[in-house]
Amino acid sequence: MTYAEKYLYHQTQPLKLATDRAAGLGSLYALWQHQLLLGLLVMLVPPPIASFLIIRFVNLERQKQSAFGRYLARYMTRATEAVRLLGMIVMAIGAWLHSPAAMAAGLLVILFAWMRGLVFLG
Repeated sequence: MTYAEKYLYHQTQPLKLATDRAAGLGSLYALWQHQLLLGLLVMLVPPPIASFLIIRFVNLERQKQSAFGRYLARYMTRATEAVRLLGMIVMAIGAWLHSPAAMAAGLLVILFAWMRGLVFLG
């Protein structure tokens, strides 16, 4: 499997998904408390470490062969990843400003990015 394939399919690995969710929630809590440094550390340190370890040591062939893996190969472009990042930025700003509406909007952007292929059906 090439590095590009590993990079793509590691995004569906359960440990990576759990790390991203935990880092996201933890950082939003810290940002809500106006703990900027802690929020940024929690948001920006664990996910790349998890990515490195998974890409380096985990066999991702199962993810590649799954229906989700085929969906990912078709719809998870760099632009889609950028939209997911934009959603997290909106959520982070919403947490800082104590705006549940902005946080919900950011979450909707992230969900839209993940489900873009289902929304547009092809």
